[in-house]
Amino acid sequence: MTEKPYFYHPLENIEDIEVFEDAMERKRLTPKLNEARPYMYFTLEYYDKDNGIRGGGGLGVLAADTRRVAERMQLPFVTVTPFYPVEMHQRLAACEELGDGQSLLDSEATQNVAVSVAPIDEEWRVNYADFGFSYVDSVFIKCCGNLCKLDVIEKRFKTTRILAITEPNFGSLYQGLSGSDHRLYQEVALGFGGYQALKLVGLRPAIIQLNEVATFFAALARLDELCKNGMDFYEAMVYVRKHTLYTNHTLVQAAEAEFSHEQFERFVYPNVRSKAVRRWLDGQFTDSEIRLSSVATLLAELKNGVSKLHAAKANYQDANGERVKFKAVTNGIDVFKWVAPQILTFYQKCGIIDSIGCVSANYREALENLTAEKIRELKHGGREIMNQILENYPDQNGEILEFNTDDFVFDFKRRFVDYKRPELAFQDPARLRGVLEPYGAHYILTGRIHAGDENMVQKLQQILAAVERDDYLKTHVHYLADYDEKLAFGLSCGCNTAINVPIVGLEACGTSWEKDVANLQLLISTADGGVADLPREYHLDVTGSSDAEEAESLYARMGEALEIWGNDFDLEYRIGTQLEGFLPIISGARMVKDYLDMTGLTATK
Repeated sequence: MTEKPYFYHPLENIEDIEVFEDAMERKRLTPKLNEARPYMYFTLEYYDKDNGIRGGGGLGVLAADTRRVAERMQLPFVTVTPFYPVEMHQRLAACEELGDGQSLLDSEATQNVAVSVAPIDEEWRVNYADFGFSYVDSVFIKCCGNLCKLDVIEKRFKTTRILAITEPNFGSLYQGLSGSDHRLYQEVALGFGGYQALKLVGLRPAIIQLNEVATFFAALARLDELCKNGMDFYEAMVYVRKHTLYTNHTLVQAAEAEFSHEQFERFVYPNVRSKAVRRWLDGQFTDSEIRLSSVATLLAELKNGVSKLHAAKANYQDANGERVKFKAVTNGIDVFKWVAPQILTFYQKCGIIDSIGCVSANYREALENLTAEKIRELKHGGREIMNQILENYPDQNGEILEFNTDDFVFDFKRRFVDYKRPELAFQDPARLRGVLEPYGAHYILTGRIHAGDENMVQKLQQILAAVERDDYLKTHVHYLADYDEKLAFGLSCGCNTAINVPIVGLEACGTSWEKDVANLQLLISTADGGVADLPREYHLDVTGSSDAEEAESLYARMGEALEIWGNDFDLEYRIGTQLEGFLPIISGARMVKDYLDMTGLTATK
């Protein structure tokens, strides 16, 4: 059929509000979820090694948790994601001497020190058939004058499914730089290819949730289909906006990659069939560059940040330069996945959490059953789990770690990027030793470094150099390579105190600390991300106006944690206070319910 005449009416310039609101009502959100019209969750990053997809860090873990929670809640829910035929691993290997440049750490003792190891990346090939996926059919997208074949595969559960696209040369997650051709190809493949996959299996989205801006092209594909099938552009835009939720995980828009008009000509426009949509896209470029978050906010009426602080601070502008408003839905975790079995049994037996992972109405009273004796007993079981997992993760000295039940262990485990500051505890190695040595305490450091991030490689080398120079730290500070979800689970179960010190204002939410709190660790943290959903008295707060002041605050809090674990009254109070405040926030079921409330959707019984 021929396309209807082009009607260009950008939403930001609408003058007839009554016409707009009337159209919004006509295209109102489908109120009921069902098998044919499920909740649709698009994500470029998905981390669920049990189902064969090992991708990235917290964003991917969150995506997998969301699907599992939806399954437990018996919601019709479909995750659309790539299946990466290549997954990245990191290991320590021999390296050259540290360079003569200025150390990024304050201690002069760490400069110009030879270190024996450095992290290197390795590629592992994986086959989707080995993880229970079945081939459905193939779809095609057009890129750079070529027809690209994408295999559609799926894995079904009772009420949810993973619908994935893949092809042999798709590469690993985030292959290439953020503004590269390959990254754009991956995003276009997920958006246009993933939307075709939905049609292939006969699904119509009740809503599309865009998990971060890289999934923008799924909403664009839907807009394009509506316009090509005869709906005028304005009506199609209203419909897509009403049925799209954009979840943002990045605080500062300026940090986001941009793509050029020339790249869109090669990778995007060949897949856009509507002239109206193409002309609209052309209007979103500034100096031949486009930032996807700007257009994503135009295609989604519903927008949320992933913590209260994030929603308030996210600095995003629309095409008119106006600040975009985000609602807050704080990230949660699947407690049934991340909490040690004996702790989970305790929570359920005492009536602290229910069958889907929400807190019970009287959970505060139920927490009175958590005595210091019980905390220690439960953590001893977690220590056994951790020791079993650590058998596969040698430290920087090649040693396999095994801790006694009474050994005190701090952990820092999260993606290695500047703002998370893995180096903060090593600002003053002598001061760190002074905290650890009187108690015979250990410090575990682990996290993935993004490929090509030479700054963080150098920081890690300098940390290891500082550790190597100190006889005590050398045997009590342990760096573990190839950080993954299994290691994260083990450390959450078995360590005593978690350290989470992002630069305040830069962490969107973070979920590693949530797993730690749920597993009865004390939390030492700056008041950032989801931690800042509650006042500072709910965690051991790190403060200061400079790195040096914050490092000193961190050392003081580490000393305080060591004392708390030695005092039954203080331990009961601190762990009980953390759980009373954070358990409702931690709950992934609470998060999914918040999304249902935000969208107005309910499940068909």
